[in-house]
Amino acid sequence: MAMELEHYCPDCETERTFYRAASTTLHLGEKVKWHCPECDYGFVRISDNGTAVDSSA
Repeated sequence: MAMELEHYCPDCETERTFYRAASTTLHLGEKVKWHCPECDYGFVRISDNGTAVDSSA
C-alpha cells in the first residue's frame, strides 16, 4: 500500500509527490484519494486488476 505517488499536478504545473488521503474498497476496486501538499489539488484513483482511472476531486 503506497502512501506517496509521483503525479503531474495541473495547479502547480509540474510533477509533485501526492500523498494518500483516504482509501476504501468498492465493487469496482480500490478507491484512493490523493492530495498535493503544495496547493491541495486532489484526485481520486479507482483501480481494479492493474487498470486505473483518475478523476479530479
